[in-house]
Amino acid sequence: MADLLFEVNNGIATITLNRPESFNAFSEEMIQLWISSLEEVRDNDSIRVLLVKGNGKSFCAGGDVKAMVAGKGFFESQEDITSTALARKHSLWKKVQRVPLLLEEIDKPVVCQMHGYAMGAGLDMALMCDIRIAASSAKFSESYINVGIVPGDGGAYFLPKLVGIDQALDMLWTARVLTAEEAKEKGLVTFVIPDEELDAFVQAYVEKLSNGPQEAIRIIKRAVYQSQTMSLRSSLDYISSKMGLVTELPDYKEGVAAVLEKRKPKFN
Repeated sequence: MADLLFEVNNGIATITLNRPESFNAFSEEMIQLWISSLEEVRDNDSIRVLLVKGNGKSFCAGGDVKAMVAGKGFFESQEDITSTALARKHSLWKKVQRVPLLLEEIDKPVVCQMHGYAMGAGLDMALMCDIRIAASSAKFSESYINVGIVPGDGGAYFLPKLVGIDQALDMLWTARVLTAEEAKEKGLVTFVIPDEELDAFVQAYVEKLSNGPQEAIRIIKRAVYQSQTMSLRSSLDYISSKMGLVTELPDYKEGVAAVLEKRKPKFN
């Protein structure tokens, strides 16, 4: 089977990392399929929500340590990705780093389901998602320092936005392993769910998002992220324009009617 599985059911797209024998460590095939899957999510209007998860005992171990030990780079490749510093840079820029760049272009909800271990770049891939739902037994670590490297996939960008600069530096400098509850306390994950309830909780969560008013959901996501780099005046001007738009849509009329009639809304 492929190193990454992609399927769409009832408007919910699912990316499943599929190298369970390697704790879903990266492979070239996995990264290429990840990129093409994200392009499909971005461009296909029938997709409402994206769920990212892993097969087997863990979410993702990040770079392939066996490939690193063998001098083959962060994953095995038919191309030259190790002989020079530029080749090593391109192995990130042209492949792994395309994932966060594509995720930035997706205005639909992206939910990450995490179990087992999420280490190094595996953890960072989860940090790039909007919502992170972890099993209570899950473990997390920014483990780059253990092999003398730096977070080349965007971890240094995403991590401090979630946990603060000091906590991010501590995690990156020490590679300390966090429990799910510790990760929740730091703001690293959104929900911690008992292992046996994880699948059902995540499914109900993504279905709720999929059944919501889609234009409003996507505008909210854009507003939240874009406001991080806007002044207050610019943010208010942006959102007032969007409010003018959404109040002309059928979903607004349906939502108001459902509240008045004390029933569940049926959004388009």
